[in-house]
Amino acid sequence: MAYNDNTMEKSELIRHAKPFYSEEQILELETAIDLATSAHIHQKRKSGEPYINHPMLVADTLVSWGMDIDSVLAGILHDTVEDTDVTLEQIENLFGRDVAFLVDGVTKVSQARAGMQDLVNYLPQTKDNLSKLLIAVGQDIRVLIIKLADRLHNMSTLQYMPRDKQLKIARESLEVFGPMADKLGMGRVRVEIEEMAFSYLNPPEYKRLKILLKKRLGKSTRKLGEVKIEVANELKQYNIKAEINGRVKSVYSLFRKLAKVDGNIDDIYDLMALRIIVDKKEDCYIVLGILHGMYKPMINRIKDYIATPKPNGYQSLHTTVITRNKQIVEFQIRTYEMHDYAERGLAASFQYNEQKTSKDYVKKRKSSTLPSNMQWISQLQEVVAKLKNNEEISADQLNIDLFGNRIFVHSPKGDIYNLPEGALPLDFAYLVHSDIGKHAYSFRVNGKMHPFDKPLQNGDIVEVVTRKLSLPKQAWKDLVTTTHARNKLRGQLSQTDLTQIFTNAGNIIRLKASQRKK
Repeated sequence: MAYNDNTMEKSELIRHAKPFYSEEQILELETAIDLATSAHIHQKRKSGEPYINHPMLVADTLVSWGMDIDSVLAGILHDTVEDTDVTLEQIENLFGRDVAFLVDGVTKVSQARAGMQDLVNYLPQTKDNLSKLLIAVGQDIRVLIIKLADRLHNMSTLQYMPRDKQLKIARESLEVFGPMADKLGMGRVRVEIEEMAFSYLNPPEYKRLKILLKKRLGKSTRKLGEVKIEVANELKQYNIKAEINGRVKSVYSLFRKLAKVDGNIDDIYDLMALRIIVDKKEDCYIVLGILHGMYKPMINRIKDYIATPKPNGYQSLHTTVITRNKQIVEFQIRTYEMHDYAERGLAASFQYNEQKTSKDYVKKRKSSTLPSNMQWISQLQEVVAKLKNNEEISADQLNIDLFGNRIFVHSPKGDIYNLPEGALPLDFAYLVHSDIGKHAYSFRVNGKMHPFDKPLQNGDIVEVVTRKLSLPKQAWKDLVTTTHARNKLRGQLSQTDLTQIFTNAGNIIRLKASQRKK
């Protein structure tokens, strides 16, 4: 949602929400709006507008994302506990435990000091607050979704902040909240955050690239329109129902892509892509075949993200073709469901508006049944368990495991495992099971022998060859990258050392006993 007008009346929010919620839920929303309005009555934003506009617009964004009523209520109330006299107890009494839990979680995120890529510097440093925050995020991912809606509106009013604050918030948004949105599969939100942040962090480059992009698109838009009509007519011949629209590359994405091609914009083929949306997955592959029958495909630019989704769950077929008039065009082919997920991510895939008591809802609240690309939430809960046991957590653990880029690898049986980019075979072995890692003897990746020190790639099929006599070695410390594997290995090495000590002690006792007999 773009914020062109930073004001919202109660009646307008209610009107937006009515089609999606029951009468009882709308009454709850009205009560929450009245409470927040009263609590923030004398407060104003830096822009001079009434403070209540902020939570109202945050809630409206959550409505547009299709979130459940509890999320919308928490969006309205998310600043009340931190900035007013309203207490969590009052919120729980009025709106229930779930809403209070979400408000508390968002409050903890807000209190965190951000500005670095590693999560340790982003989170509150006291163990008590850190535990509460991680538990909130780990148990209910809606905390982060609400925070993203909050951040989007704050970014839209950044012009009213001092320059030093603008830079801090923009950098934090680019380094923490952008990746967070990406990790949740919320592509549209990620792009909005990145664009606004980049415009503050590097205004001259942002303006230059925006002008450059406009000039380039001006030359090719008419030709692309002709291709669109041509493709639409061809799909009709095959009775394929499809929606075709254009997608323009964002300025920040262009900035990052130019860095990879030495600044040569002629090497970037997807400044504008045509997106074809169909009803069924099977139709995606039929459309791909039709396109390749019409135009010459660039073989090295065909990507099947349906069979092998991106680490954040994104699915689509990508192909780049050379048209009859020698124009290079990228196509993205997906179903409506895939498109919805590409735009809204987890907000689309989690059906929070189901009855809270339904089995599906309860299952989706548990990390063990989350989509494979959301396994990092389980890792959050592992961190929580360590905190509860007063175990130390490192910057390395939080940075690599939670905010690094992710890859999917597969077991020979087809099970999918989520690992950080750069992960090594032993990381996979320990993720499958600590005993598999313990007895790892060798690895086969995609059917071929694979060294211990060579990183795995997205989509690899990994087989661990085990032997009972094979045991962990001290040298393995340099052959693991994930904290999970490192901790398991450390424990096993300690146990091995302890066993060796007892074995040696036993040998000495037996030797002395035999000497005494002599």
